[in-house]
Amino acid sequence: MREIGIIMNGVSGRMGYRQHLVRSILAIRDQGGIELSDGTRVTVKPLLVGRSEAKLAELAAKHGIEDYTTDLDAALADPRWEIYADFLVTKARAAALRKAIAAGKTIYTEKPTAETVDEALELAKLAQDAGVKTGVVHDKLYLPGLQKLKRLIDSGFFGRILSVRGEFGYWVFEGDWQPAQRPSWNYRAEDGGGIIVDMFPHWNYVLENLFGDVKTVYAQAAVHIQDRWDEKGEHYTATAEDAAYGIFELEGDIVAQINSSWTVRVNRDELVEFHVDGTHGSAVVGLFGAKIQHRNATPKPVWNPDLADEHDYDADWAEVPTNDVFQNGFRQQWEEFLESYVLDTPYAFDLLSGARGVLLAEAGLQSSREGRKVELPALTLE
Repeated sequence: MREIGIIMNGVSGRMGYRQHLVRSILAIRDQGGIELSDGTRVTVKPLLVGRSEAKLAELAAKHGIEDYTTDLDAALADPRWEIYADFLVTKARAAALRKAIAAGKTIYTEKPTAETVDEALELAKLAQDAGVKTGVVHDKLYLPGLQKLKRLIDSGFFGRILSVRGEFGYWVFEGDWQPAQRPSWNYRAEDGGGIIVDMFPHWNYVLENLFGDVKTVYAQAAVHIQDRWDEKGEHYTATAEDAAYGIFELEGDIVAQINSSWTVRVNRDELVEFHVDGTHGSAVVGLFGAKIQHRNATPKPVWNPDLADEHDYDADWAEVPTNDVFQNGFRQQWEEFLESYVLDTPYAFDLLSGARGVLLAEAGLQSSREGRKVELPALTLE
């Protein structure tokens, strides 16, 4: 059994704690590690890093973790810790990643990897030059619904894919009469907030890995609600967009439309849904569910505004069976990254992939600011 030490920076945050620490690393540790494809068994040992020693001590005691520190530099200098994992707020991430790369640590990080595409690409080049293996979280690809969608695509179910329509979001309370369910920095551009920076990197890897590379983007950002209240109940004015409406041209002449909003009340089966139309069939998938309609089962609607349409269109769709066992997506990607690290195999979701996500976010903001379609250049490490 090989034990891999992992520096986990930012685990007191919601995502770092719930998905990465508890549901991934501790779950792997508590089951006795994992077996890799070559028969090797590995387990993990976390080192918690953060600014508050009291919070770290509380988390360590709660979960039986031996090691924690507020000194990132000392952690990076310690050879016991092989992997640096970053779950910090976006504004703090690039500086920490630079330190980890300089220390020769393997990198696994949340996205966006930086605030600008130039900085994200610089980090990818620094890692390449240092011979450092990197991984960036691509969690949406591991959702059961999207794994079902990939299986449909790979089987040729759709024929030629024509378009993708995505709806993501929910109502985030303003914070006055009910506490907001997202941190207040999300709504301050000066603190790295905004739904485009948050969600467009996700949409980039979803689109490029399932349908094709993004060639252009036209986006409209909006600050629909300016008056919000922070965690202390104090009023502040939102400076970052809480909704974004995007149109993306993909390779293969596929058109994708994705609405992202924290100011929408949900009237769909799940908090995110993608509707994919092809010449031979269509599908609607969410986090878990997936339903399909083949062309042979497609009804023939006729527009008649003078008569009520009594056809049950929902009944024309068939549920895709759950033939696989899907585990937590964050944990699944962690296990894949650990295998790639130990066996020294190529890993596609690296810092260059992360930089492409930042590029789409930056282009989306530019498009909204200038009111035009923006072309995306190809990014390389040369």
